Amino acid sequence: LTTEVCTYWNEEGQSYPAELLGQVRTALALVETRAGQKFGDADNPLLVSVRSGARASMPGMMDTVLNLGLNDRTVQGLAKRSGDRRFAFDSYRRFIQMYSDVVLGIDLAHFEKLLDRAKRRRGVQSDCDLLEADLEKLVTAYKAKVVDELDILFPEDPQEQLWGAIGAVFGSWMNQRAKTYRRLNDIPASWGTAVNVQAMVFGNMGEDCATGVAFTRNPANGVNEFYGEFLLNAQGEDVVAGIRTPQDLTIAARQIHNSELPSLEEAMPAIYQELLDVRRRLEEHFKDMQDIEFTIQAGKLYMLQTRTGKRTTQAALKVAVDLANEGFISHSEAIMRLKPESLDQVLHPTLDPKALKRIVAKGLPASPGAASGKVVFNASEAERLGLDGESVLLVRIETSPEDIGGMHAAKGILTSRGGMTSHAAVVARGMGRPCVSGAGALRVDYAAQVMYIGDIVVRAGDMLTIDGTAGEVILGEVPTVPPRMSGDFGTIMKWADALRRMQVRANAETAADARAARDFGAEGIGLVRTEHMFFEGDRIVAMREMILALDEAGRRTALDKLLVMQRSDMLELFAIMDGLPVTVRLLDPPLHEFIPHTEAEMASVAKAAQVPLERVRRRAAELQEANPMLGHRGCRLAVTYPEICEMQARAIFEAAAEAGRSAENGRPPIAEVMVPLVATMQELEMLKKVIERTAEDVQKECGVKLNYRIGTMIELPRACLQAGALAKEAEFFSFGTNDLTQTTYGLSRDDAGNFLPEYKAQGIFEQDPFVSLDQEGVGELIRIAVERGRATRPDIKLGICGEHGGDPASIGFCEAAGLDYVSCSPFRVPIARLAAAQAAVRESARRSAASVAVGGA
Repeated sequence: LTTEVCTYWNEEGQSYPAELLGQVRTALALVETRAGQKFGDADNPLLVSVRSGARASMPGMMDTVLNLGLNDRTVQGLAKRSGDRRFAFDSYRRFIQMYSDVVLGIDLAHFEKLLDRAKRRRGVQSDCDLLEADLEKLVTAYKAKVVDELDILFPEDPQEQLWGAIGAVFGSWMNQRAKTYRRLNDIPASWGTAVNVQAMVFGNMGEDCATGVAFTRNPANGVNEFYGEFLLNAQGEDVVAGIRTPQDLTIAARQIHNSELPSLEEAMPAIYQELLDVRRRLEEHFKDMQDIEFTIQAGKLYMLQTRTGKRTTQAALKVAVDLANEGFISHSEAIMRLKPESLDQVLHPTLDPKALKRIVAKGLPASPGAASGKVVFNASEAERLGLDGESVLLVRIETSPEDIGGMHAAKGILTSRGGMTSHAAVVARGMGRPCVSGAGALRVDYAAQVMYIGDIVVRAGDMLTIDGTAGEVILGEVPTVPPRMSGDFGTIMKWADALRRMQVRANAETAADARAARDFGAEGIGLVRTEHMFFEGDRIVAMREMILALDEAGRRTALDKLLVMQRSDMLELFAIMDGLPVTVRLLDPPLHEFIPHTEAEMASVAKAAQVPLERVRRRAAELQEANPMLGHRGCRLAVTYPEICEMQARAIFEAAAEAGRSAENGRPPIAEVMVPLVATMQELEMLKKVIERTAEDVQKECGVKLNYRIGTMIELPRACLQAGALAKEAEFFSFGTNDLTQTTYGLSRDDAGNFLPEYKAQGIFEQDPFVSLDQEGVGELIRIAVERGRATRPDIKLGICGEHGGDPASIGFCEAAGLDYVSCSPFRVPIARLAAAQAAVRESARRSAASVAVGGA
């Protein structure tokens, strides 16, 4: 049943198209013919599974129902046909439990309690050890529980069961955990899910039966090795739920995990070889790592499903590089396989190997990376603390799909049960969260909010560290070391750089940020926010002296102090960038941001500046504005006080002159002076004259020829519309999309957080426009500015320097709009490099398709 049916079902009050009933009957008849069984037949019943089939893999988020078609009559037929009454009633109790949870909405805990009671009475630990009589009693108890909870009988009609399950799977597309997963992974709600109805095969018929999950390559590190787990005499949910710790597929994995249980390679060698062949064929066909589910029934292998496997970023890099080197895919296909934003996972520190570590437990290395945080024992608490900026570690006995929000908020995940393919492991790898699963030494007490590791007691709020690469649990917080940009990461970056057209610069005003930007491959600085250089120590004192001065002479005295500081900062940036362009924005924020407003702070300023307290009070009152964002800031400050512009220009040019003289490689610095918040041609003309006059003075004084450009930051809709005129004076435009978004929407970025979530929830905004560029509105203004600016000055340099410069979707827009560069925070430079390459590949494919279409016409 296709995704279109899901859309219809959700939009039409949970009803179906009129023709669907007949189509389902026809399709079910085909399954009956192929299986040689009859749905609902008492003697030879066909049982089916009802599964989701979403376009994007959403592990654990959607609902599934197994063993559907069982009732008090068909269970007897299944028992007779299989010759195993215990198996038949085990399947029946599983079906009632799953159907009651997924379709009828009864809490699973009710059935778990009944199951635990049955095991206690029998004196066993595992479901597999329950006897036929125990399972028959459980079926009766389960059905009685349905009556207790809902005051209805459990449905006996297989057709009623089937349509109930179909509706439940369609409905699960809109459950809260699926919504959360889609939000976290940018999956549109409009996609919907399909429903797949499959003939059942059984992994719980005996010791020659099993069920398992496998990845064709290691999803944790990308190594080309068969990776997975299985359980004998079990059904699929037993593996992914993490209720029983499963067995390894391979001998090598069993030895690594020190398991005494035989691997599939040992227990069923012929089946294992057949599975290896399936692995090879799937990779040759899909040309990507696959996540597969299989069942072994009576010694025969059945494949249930395959999908592109979720993987860590480290694994994604290796798989992409290896598949390209093995000849499966091209370099461009390799980079298109990666999510640029996921590179964030490998751009952050790992545990320092030299640090002292008190390892208190070991589990399975389910998802690589290291994380430290305060211990929390439930997902909602993790979400709450995460929103408050706390680093938390989510500790669970086992995770469930309902924990998705807390797993995303946590820095790492630790479970006492579950294997390498459990829910916790699969979801953590997809999110890039470190995870240690199956740490059996842990005893978690949710009620007391404590965890016991032998004699050690860890309470909620205590600091804990996990190493998801080594599977270690460590008391306290452990120091970290910076990431390495080599290996597969370096290879992908090299391929991306060869494919991209746009340059990638960084926003940086400190030496540390500039060095980090160079290390990450930045090709210059696209935004130096000079005001950030004035907020510390002696600088803020001199800045306040300038603001409090009574006349220009007083301001120039203070500015002379700031000149020395600004020149020193700029010299260091030019040296680090080593001949790459450095775009310096002149002072932008309103002056009141530099003046405190409490009486005690004003007294402190008056003392430091050696002026009367009353002058500070008066000046603070004068600088107050009703709407500072649209007030006396940006170029308006420089128009009012041109001596500020002159000081900054002199600092830039004197630093450039000195850096040029000391450049060992002969590459002089490129200084780009950017005038912010320009709305009119006259503003730019006036300030350009000040900057050019200062440049001429410095060149004469220093006896050098400076390499500089003067441009403007496009932050206002009027500037976009007047871009043709502005380009007569500006040699470059840099789109300040943070303010351009604010002024286009009439939104305050600082205040919009109060209602933007509701706008997103109601579908008014698909994305926060301050996170991902509004391509229809703000984007249209940028296109106009690009077109008009280039019409006036064909060689004008065009870039973007808002935080959108590190957003992959926004970078895609910049490529299509023809911008020359993007600039973003240093740690997002690799993300932007990859996103720019992907955008170039997509744009090239679009142009080629358009050319073919025109030629065909």
